[in-house]
Amino acid sequence: MSNKHSLKLGVVPTRRDLTGEFFCNVDVALANKRATEKKLTDMGVDFVNIDFLNEEGLIYSGLDAKKVADYMLEQKVDAIFAPHCNFGTEDAIAKIGKLVGKPLLLWAPRDPAPDAMGNRCTDSQCGLMATGKVLRQFGVPFTYMTNCTFDDPVFERTMNYFLGAAQIVKSLKNLRIGQIGVRPEPFWSVKCNELQLLETFGVEVVPVTMIELKQSYDAIMANEAKRLDEMVAYYKETFDVAVDDDALRRTAALVSAIKDWADAHEVSAIASSCWGPMRDIGGVASCFAFSELTDMGLPVICETDVHGAITSVIAQAATRWTKSSFFADITIRHPENDNAELFWHCGVFPKSTASKTKKPQIGVNFDEGRPTVGNFLLEDTPVTVMRFDCSGDHYSLLVAEGKTVPGPATKGTYGWIEFKDWPKLEHKVVTGPYIHHVAGVQQHVAPILYEACKYIPGLEPDLAEPSLEEVQALLR
Repeated sequence: MSNKHSLKLGVVPTRRDLTGEFFCNVDVALANKRATEKKLTDMGVDFVNIDFLNEEGLIYSGLDAKKVADYMLEQKVDAIFAPHCNFGTEDAIAKIGKLVGKPLLLWAPRDPAPDAMGNRCTDSQCGLMATGKVLRQFGVPFTYMTNCTFDDPVFERTMNYFLGAAQIVKSLKNLRIGQIGVRPEPFWSVKCNELQLLETFGVEVVPVTMIELKQSYDAIMANEAKRLDEMVAYYKETFDVAVDDDALRRTAALVSAIKDWADAHEVSAIASSCWGPMRDIGGVASCFAFSELTDMGLPVICETDVHGAITSVIAQAATRWTKSSFFADITIRHPENDNAELFWHCGVFPKSTASKTKKPQIGVNFDEGRPTVGNFLLEDTPVTVMRFDCSGDHYSLLVAEGKTVPGPATKGTYGWIEFKDWPKLEHKVVTGPYIHHVAGVQQHVAPILYEACKYIPGLEPDLAEPSLEEVQALLR
């Protein structure tokens, strides 16, 4: 996994600055610290702790907050986890949260019952309430995990939601979106405000002309025969190929030209023209090339939809870059199922999203009969579709969870997706600020998207399915 798609958690265990035989017993706090770190290790979480700070590796003074924050920034952590190993130290955690400025998860192991003499040793739930108050005083957004035991399913579920949200925040930090060519003239709906994206979210748009891409393509075709031979062989082995080898070779050169440019300019996703001049570069449709690049962890979005490219980064980051997104038009209602809709595009869905019932096909596009595009049905899975978009200076993220269902076959890459209440989603899209383009991912990630918005100033979650109340219940 590349460094930009990794995630490092900073673990800051805390106790109260008291040392009693029973209440705030240090040995109990240390046992909770060790158990917390073992749980994270068992889950495969990459983390650093604060063992450098003192013999205990626990923070119990607000005076140490800057020292801990400086260390976490030095270690390049992407999020903070503050387990309260007893009541904890609220000002220390709030100060660290403010200074580090990364997503913060607040939790404590469930307190044991009083012993036979009525003694209590932790009161950590009480401390969580104090810390929550002080975090709000400091203006620090945070995620709260319900006070639970280590083996309670709530722990892993909430931790994974939080890590997914932190991954989205990291992926949007200093995001660079490549733009190849210009939008198709009729597509007013994909217009965006490049300066506003930079000022609001720090998103940079990095342009390249078709002429520059053509020059790279020609050089690869002329000089990199071995690279292209290997790619063509891979396509023929992996796909049901319904085009000739020359088309595959030209497609491989287009994939390589785009990938080389993206790597050189450190872009994380691309919004590209896909009509006219793009088809002229190699005489092939770009759809299959875009799908392959998306499966490489570089989402490439057609019709120069910059907001669509940002949405695709959010979608893949929500899975911690373990799944590829697919970019779809919302097209027609199911002929028999009033809550299902056809999500389709010419042939840009990545192969990892395809049904396993047969090999995905490399074929020709629906409008010109031009190679090369994907032709296949989505795998039967849960799905979340989403759209990052704006009206004026107000940005929101549309979120809807559904599932794939059977429906009539069509050309290109497609899937029929069913929702609990399709008309509700339809009205949200039409009345805005959204368009017919969405990114989808084959996993239910609504709670992750909702939490991520908490840490992205200027972005509001717009939940269609599940509802706000249902998402908040999942986070409890």
